[in-house]
Amino acid sequence: MAKNVRTVNCRPEHVFDVLGNGWLYPAWVVGASRMRGVDDAWPQPGSRLHHSFGIWPLLLDDTTVVEEWDPPRTMVMRARGWPIGEARVTLRVRSFGDGSMVRIDEEPVQGPATLVPRLVTSPMLRIRNAETLHRLAYLAEGRAR
Repeated sequence: MAKNVRTVNCRPEHVFDVLGNGWLYPAWVVGASRMRGVDDAWPQPGSRLHHSFGIWPLLLDDTTVVEEWDPPRTMVMRARGWPIGEARVTLRVRSFGDGSMVRIDEEPVQGPATLVPRLVTSPMLRIRNAETLHRLAYLAEGRAR
C-alpha cells in the first residue's frame, strides 16, 4: 500500500468541501482528465463519478465509487482504471495545529496491477499521490480564503 501525508493550511471541512464536489475530481486526482458525469447522490456511499483518464487520444472512460463518506474525517473510494485495474483509495483528514493533516492510502485491489510487486507499484503511487495531495491542498486552501 502506498501512503502519503501532507499538511494543509485549512480546516478539515474545507478539504471535504473539495472531496464532496465530484466535478472537481480531475482538478486534484493525477491521471483523471475529464468528468463525464456525477451521480446526484455524490458523495454518499454507492454513488459514482463517471470520468476519463489518460491523455487525448488515449482516453479511457471509467468510474469511481464511494465506499465510505464520513466528513470531515474519512473518505474511501474504489477507483476503476481498466485495463490497469481497480484501487481502494482512503483519505483521512484530521485537525493539525491551525490546519489539517491529510493522509492518502492507495492499494490495487483488482486487475493486473495486483500482480505487480508492491516494491514496484508503491513508489510510483507515492510519487503520483504526492502531487494529488499538492493539488488537493491548493483547492482546499483556496476555498478557505
